[in-house]
Amino acid sequence: MSDGAIRTRLTDAQRTAWLRLIRTDNVGPVTFRSLLNHYGSAEAALEALPELARRGGGARLRVVGAAEAEDEIAATRRIGGDVVALGEAGYPRELRTIEAPPPMISVLARTDVLTRAAVAVVGSRNASAAGRTMAERIARGLGEHGLVIASGLARGIDAAAHAASLTTGTVAVLAGGLDHIYPPEHGPLLERIVDEGGAAISEMKLGWSPRAQDFPRRNRLISGMSVAVVIIEAARRSGSLHTARFGAEQGREVLAVPGSPLDPRAEGCNHLIREGATLITCTDDVLAAIRPLLDRLPDSQTPLEEPRGDDEGSAGDPGESGRAAVLTALGPTPVAVDLIIRHSGQPAAAVMIVLVELELAGRLERHPGGLVSLLPGR
Repeated sequence: MSDGAIRTRLTDAQRTAWLRLIRTDNVGPVTFRSLLNHYGSAEAALEALPELARRGGGARLRVVGAAEAEDEIAATRRIGGDVVALGEAGYPRELRTIEAPPPMISVLARTDVLTRAAVAVVGSRNASAAGRTMAERIARGLGEHGLVIASGLARGIDAAAHAASLTTGTVAVLAGGLDHIYPPEHGPLLERIVDEGGAAISEMKLGWSPRAQDFPRRNRLISGMSVAVVIIEAARRSGSLHTARFGAEQGREVLAVPGSPLDPRAEGCNHLIREGATLITCTDDVLAAIRPLLDRLPDSQTPLEEPRGDDEGSAGDPGESGRAAVLTALGPTPVAVDLIIRHSGQPAAAVMIVLVELELAGRLERHPGGLVSLLPGR
């Protein structure tokens, strides 16, 4: 796999360079891809990072060293996992189709479960007995029809869905590293998931303890690797609704089990149904909703080429005038990159590299839908 056009597997040197790049501060999936497109390889991008951050007005940027990345890869392999790149075998098929997929994920699996179609089943941590029973029935039924169940290893609905699909295939998506299980008491459940032929995946490095802000990032992966998202019991301000929102933004089918209007745990699901989510009460309802989606899925994962803009790899330093034009087009209100290109009068490649500079300097925030904004006071 080259850095510009992904083949089937990275070389050891490329894997180290890719991991160094994505683990460097302020480098997210969009910036990672822009850097690869612009410089042609992760190694070349790494050499350019300090100067790019300086041009963006930032302080000295800490670039992850080769030894640190090599240690992470080796430690992941010691526990039976691996660090897998976008487009490689073992990278979830549907996840690679979302906007800004993670360039690398840590994977713990002993089968090809990640190449199969998955349905996310998520819901309340404080689930009722009825909610857990519904999760078990739907997860078990979907598993019997060959579908993998994706969830977040949380208490309540997540745990019930994982447990019911152990023998048919389930994937736990973690907010922390593969060695930092949350909640801690679900460590044995994760061991059973992997031992029974399921998998665990994480966007975070080994040793990372999950923080509150890491759970929405995890939820984006749960929906992203799935063809549909099933919500069972969710309060009005539940994290499960984040998963539903991510799923809708990613073009996934959103399905919800209705509940009593007297139960606060049903408020989120009932709200989703009012907003257009598909009402479901059994496995057959889920299958009917997703069957057209399954018919369109490819039979196998094919290599993915990194897209390039018309001249994205050819522009050099946009110069102070070009940089000023882009900054003038930016502000605290999120705006589409296409509008910045139009109003700044700069080539797409010049705009992209200025945005990268600003992000590396910690001055730019990216939003869903390809929108960007300047951070206040930056």
